[in-house]
Amino acid sequence: MSELIEGLPDAVSIRCIARVPYYLHPRLELVSRSWRAAVRSTELLKARQEVGSAEDLLCVCAFDPENMWQLYDPLRELWITLPVLPSKIRHLAHFGVVCSAGKLFVLGGGSDAVDPLTGDQDGSFATDEVWSYDPVLREWAARASMLVPRAMFACCSLNGKIVVAGGFTSCQKSISQAEMYDPEKDIWIPIPDLHRTHNSACSGVVIKGKLHVLHRGLSTVQVLDSVGSGWTVEDYGWLQGPMAVVHDALYVMSHGLIVRQEGKTRKVVVSAHEFRKRIGFAMTGLGDEMYVIGGVIGPDRWNWDIKPVSDVDILTVGGERPTWRQATPMTRCRGTILGCAQLRI
Repeated sequence: MSELIEGLPDAVSIRCIARVPYYLHPRLELVSRSWRAAVRSTELLKARQEVGSAEDLLCVCAFDPENMWQLYDPLRELWITLPVLPSKIRHLAHFGVVCSAGKLFVLGGGSDAVDPLTGDQDGSFATDEVWSYDPVLREWAARASMLVPRAMFACCSLNGKIVVAGGFTSCQKSISQAEMYDPEKDIWIPIPDLHRTHNSACSGVVIKGKLHVLHRGLSTVQVLDSVGSGWTVEDYGWLQGPMAVVHDALYVMSHGLIVRQEGKTRKVVVSAHEFRKRIGFAMTGLGDEMYVIGGVIGPDRWNWDIKPVSDVDILTVGGERPTWRQATPMTRCRGTILGCAQLRI
């Protein structure tokens, strides 16, 4: 790269370009070949961190359209559509999703496609495939496969690595195996198994640097502090329901309320009564806020219709008086949210 900006050293030019918002990067590439190379370089990514222009985006995948992801820019309230995930599995669902090393990772899962004539489900229940999306190059790439095919499992980023645990394998049997992925080396290694398994889907949240694995229907939580120490079992009595972590605090939506869980104590934050008829949505934290994204409304005793929605509702929990507001709806995706993660670029 040379003469990115006339009269300036390239190192200075890169720092200038680094201040341009991510959503404008495709336009920057049209300036010249050297600008295109600069925008797609690791140097620009490092410069964005150095000058304090890194952005926190949300990555969202819904049931409709098939295998499509969108990025949400909260500062400008706009949605960016990504290239379709190139998996051969139709309507990939029940996968793990996490962002690490500046990339979006989609792991495992199986097909949610149903034959419209027979009603039979696609035979791909669980896979070991792993995909990553590079927001700098704006393309998907296949990564090293997991050691065990799995679906409906816990998946989190912990200390720069990706940890997956539990779930169901290809024979639809619940498993306790856990493994860890190094995004830089593109390798998987086994780690200590969960102490317990359960015939239900599980999920994971990271709070204060510890991975917590929860099985639906169980009050116990399995906690991983570090890989070397293995798992411990705790009974915090956490409420069941959609969960989000904001500034290392756990928030749960239960019985029309947003409840903050701190260990074994609970505190009601605000009403969420308007979501009682909405199912299949994602709930996630970003900055001082909690997002409720997508889902479907209905059916109920008076109306059997099911309405996919693309709505985005935001709760500000950082202030003294938590308040709800609506944001720009998803522009392409709608309906049940299959995956949601935070990406920093």
